Amino acid sequence: MYFLGFDLGSSSVKACLIHADSGSVIASAFYPEREMTIASPKPGFAEQQPEMWWENACLASKAVMQKAAISADEIGAIGISYQMHGLVVIDKDMNVLRPSIIWCDSRAVEVGNSAMDALGEEFVLPHLLNSPGNFTASKLGWVKQNEPDIFSKVYKFMLPGDYLAMRMTGEIVTTPSGLSEGIFWDFVNQRPADFLFNYFGFDPEILPEILPTFAEQGRVTPEAALSLGLREGIPVTYRAGDQPNNAFSLNVLEPGEVAATAGTSGVVYGVSDQIKFDAQSRVNTFLHVNPISDSPRYGVLLCVNGTGSLNGWLRNALFQGNISYPEMNRLASQAPVGSDGLFCFPFGNGAERMLENQDPGSTFKGIQFSRHGLSHYTRASQEGIVFALYYGMEIMETVGVSLKNIRAGEANMFLSPVFRETFANVSGATVELYNTDGAQGAARAAGFGLGYYKNRSEAFTGLTALQTIEPQTGLTEKTKEAYFNWKQLLETNL
Repeated sequence: MYFLGFDLGSSSVKACLIHADSGSVIASAFYPEREMTIASPKPGFAEQQPEMWWENACLASKAVMQKAAISADEIGAIGISYQMHGLVVIDKDMNVLRPSIIWCDSRAVEVGNSAMDALGEEFVLPHLLNSPGNFTASKLGWVKQNEPDIFSKVYKFMLPGDYLAMRMTGEIVTTPSGLSEGIFWDFVNQRPADFLFNYFGFDPEILPEILPTFAEQGRVTPEAALSLGLREGIPVTYRAGDQPNNAFSLNVLEPGEVAATAGTSGVVYGVSDQIKFDAQSRVNTFLHVNPISDSPRYGVLLCVNGTGSLNGWLRNALFQGNISYPEMNRLASQAPVGSDGLFCFPFGNGAERMLENQDPGSTFKGIQFSRHGLSHYTRASQEGIVFALYYGMEIMETVGVSLKNIRAGEANMFLSPVFRETFANVSGATVELYNTDGAQGAARAAGFGLGYYKNRSEAFTGLTALQTIEPQTGLTEKTKEAYFNWKQLLETNL
């Protein structure tokens, strides 16, 4: 038997097939080869067409089946991971009414802030654990306020993964974990947040059916099977936002365990058994995806919007596409720790929750024409991303997340020796890199949702640590000094 996982990102859709018993990857594929388009019709806006996600999921699915050369009859279940905090709205015929407002879109900040002011943070924070801020609920509120003709046609709202599952199964469902990431979940009453629906004037009927994260959530329809190159009737047994799923893929399920990722955005995600929140909502607490514990688990998430996106901008704008990412990583290693006083602030991809929804843009500071070259710019960018992540990690520690050991997939920015060594040296944590990614995690989770795996040992067979990076005594002090100077400049200019 095999399990098929999909990871719907903002850059591409990846599909991965794993062998159920060995946990080994049989094949993987992603589409498109170049990043999917993110439209920005106005400053701070970020939109994608959901139909584009579906088309690329179908291409990835057919490609992975062709590579694997197995029968579709051998696939036992499908799991879905997806970009968090996005909004999709559909009519009664399941037609998409407008482009998806995705995670890095900033337009709803004031809508969320107004909700917080009206309802009172003393009430809101214990119930939602977050400000409505710039999350999915506020984005739906923005549509209601600014596009009333579209809102009047809304039959259901959904998250990006809900949409992909709907295209596969014809079922319109969501999960408690998904609703919590959209700030629709009342943690006090353990149900959808009626008071927020009332405030925004949302009819409760626009809420999809709620099913467990690990459970049968529909079966592939004949039409979808034809488009995906699969067979009719395969159950979809798991869906989760990309960061809870990334944590699952790294076997991060219990308090004290921490996962990190640095793709388009950078995230550190720690698991807790306590309901705690940051009063400024600079880091965010959601329901974690945990199939093996009777006790609730919560995920505390720190996000920096511009990580891989900064690296991509640097390659395309500064280097004009004439250098590969491995070559950039080698170039970064040629500059000293601290980039000889050149600092990068990687906040150029929308409002940053960590900065209380400010959008200061990205800047380089301390440029000296006689000393700084391309190697300094490249290293400063990578160090700036790590410093931004660590700035948020300090906030995470105030809500009880331990950061002694951090797991990440050996991918994206963690492929850079400068990036991963700076991460270990500034945080003082051991960084472990594993042979996994979001699509693999979704495939393993599908096995849990099907009931094939009964415990962690079974589900994570084949998960292997490829590298362990310890803080380096000789470089830790220099790295921390560079971070201190970076932090001072940031707080002076905010």
